[in-house]
Amino acid sequence: NYAVPENQVLEEWAELLCLATQPGSALDQLHIFVLAHILRRPIVVYGVKYVKSFRGEDLGYARFEGVYLPLLWEPNFCCKSPIALGYTRGHFCALVPICPQSIHAPAAGAILEPGESQMVFLPLMSHDAKLLPVHFITQQEVGCEAVLLREWLDVCQSETGLLVAQQKLHKKPLPVAQMTEEWLNYYRTMAQMEGAPFSRPITSQGYSSDGDSEEE
Repeated sequence: NYAVPENQVLEEWAELLCLATQPGSALDQLHIFVLAHILRRPIVVYGVKYVKSFRGEDLGYARFEGVYLPLLWEPNFCCKSPIALGYTRGHFCALVPICPQSIHAPAAGAILEPGESQMVFLPLMSHDAKLLPVHFITQQEVGCEAVLLREWLDVCQSETGLLVAQQKLHKKPLPVAQMTEEWLNYYRTMAQMEGAPFSRPITSQGYSSDGDSEEE
């Protein structure tokens, strides 16, 4: 079996530590691994396989796609509902599920009965039915990725055998809902002015804290 020499690992680690002291430097997968520990939540990254030049030429493997677990914590101190990110062309973006307006509204994921948590399902396998790589595991853990995923995530299996992680949906805090609506209205108004400058202006959706508890 192939094993990376210890001196090579130490050299790469020293290089990453050096890059971490330089603002704006790329830290490869390390900064996602660190973020998973700061948030104490698993992070699932879906991304392109190859990094391409502006001409569309393959420059090398992207190596970002996969699952990042907060392995330096104990599992019972961490949240099992993962965060999803997308990676392409040197940039990350948050992959946020569409929250249903009501318990019976159609949405991507599971619609459950009132009182139960709503969830979406994040695939833990690639399009060719292979497990996504689990980064920063030890040599002894290689080959046990499925066991690790079940330990750190709420995992279930689809009818077709696809391994998926359950991501819980929570009600938006009032300030977040207001901020999102204001941001969307800005672009709605902009699109309306460009397409039909004399049409009726868009009315913003009102949000009120009435009925919300302090916990919400």
